[in-house]
Amino acid sequence: MYKYKSDFLMFLNERGYLHQVSDSENLDKAFLKKNITAYIGFDCTAPSLHIGSLIQIMLLKHLQNFGHNPIILVGGGTSKVGDPSLKDKSRVLLSEKDIDKNLEGIKKTFGRFIDLKKKDTRIVNNNEWLGKLNYIDFLRNVGSNFSVNRMLSFDSVKLRLEREQPLSFLEFNYMVMQGYDFYELNKRYDCCLQMGGSDQWGNIVCGIDLARRLSGANLFGLTTPLLTTSSGQKMGKTEDGSIWLNYEEDNKDFSTHPRDFWNYWRDKTENELVGKWMRLFTDLPLKEIQKYEILEGEEVESAKEVLATKITEIVHGKDSDWDSNEIYSVSSNLISKGVGLLSFLSTEYLDLTKSNSDSRRFVRSKAIKLNELVITDEKYILNLSDFNKDGDLIVSFGKKKRIIVRIEK
Repeated sequence: MYKYKSDFLMFLNERGYLHQVSDSENLDKAFLKKNITAYIGFDCTAPSLHIGSLIQIMLLKHLQNFGHNPIILVGGGTSKVGDPSLKDKSRVLLSEKDIDKNLEGIKKTFGRFIDLKKKDTRIVNNNEWLGKLNYIDFLRNVGSNFSVNRMLSFDSVKLRLEREQPLSFLEFNYMVMQGYDFYELNKRYDCCLQMGGSDQWGNIVCGIDLARRLSGANLFGLTTPLLTTSSGQKMGKTEDGSIWLNYEEDNKDFSTHPRDFWNYWRDKTENELVGKWMRLFTDLPLKEIQKYEILEGEEVESAKEVLATKITEIVHGKDSDWDSNEIYSVSSNLISKGVGLLSFLSTEYLDLTKSNSDSRRFVRSKAIKLNELVITDEKYILNLSDFNKDGDLIVSFGKKKRIIVRIEK
């Protein structure tokens, strides 16, 4: 295995960012000679990015920290098509209005990680060139350089076809458009490296090959590993949906409160992944991470809390209220009539459990506390006497979840 000499690639290799590199030795030499301009593309499919994109954002953050030039390519053009990579079905096509709205939302995300005012750091919209293309000219000048036989061999296409799931002609063109992006960025900004997730490898290779054919440029590609749980589930997906990097109080569909973000990393991180996530998503030194990796039993929980805190501080800032308690307001009229604990815990009110029978299971396992007192009575009725003089009731769900139920004034 090639041993890297440039600071940036050595850093990425030590922390587990590298999965595939198109030409390790020559890319390493390029990083040793000069400042490199590299890009990662992000499609505008939602007004926020979720944590599945966090590893790519961290790549750009580190690239800038090592003195190189990141380009954030937002897919104003490619979002009109939809990337088929690792997708089971076609994406819903978005209107230009939706794409523009989403674009503004995800721009806010990058400003928390990357100094966007720094010289040669850019946010570029690929609609600048894709939106102006003439179809016949594009087919003749660009499409003629792509082999359909080769395109069919890439996982983004092959896996969909093997599962006998439809792949539209529109989606099939996505890798051609992404390849053309790389060519344009090289021509305009001397960008020589495209980075992305491992599912993007085929698209990246197509861009390298296209630029070589059209201009003779020598370009490079680098991918990160696909991040999954031990069960193979893609990181960032929960039963309640995605974990978003933005938080907006009035936009619950595409935002995650810092408190829920912190809880995700503490509650969902598997013991064997603590060190790996620390390397990828925090700035903790490797020696410190190694100390956390050897912890066992209950001590691992403290490492998870460090992980959750460090990531949340990077994503939402040190002053975000990730350590606050969730507050649920109720009317005194409701409580004065008496509310059954099982229904109060379920989706009808607090949404801590999925149903009354689910609530009953947690009560039987002594996982429910009211004001630190374990409740074992399945027929328990909440009333005003359960609340303190300030009108608050602390509901604890297991060891990690606490909600303050507050009487509306």
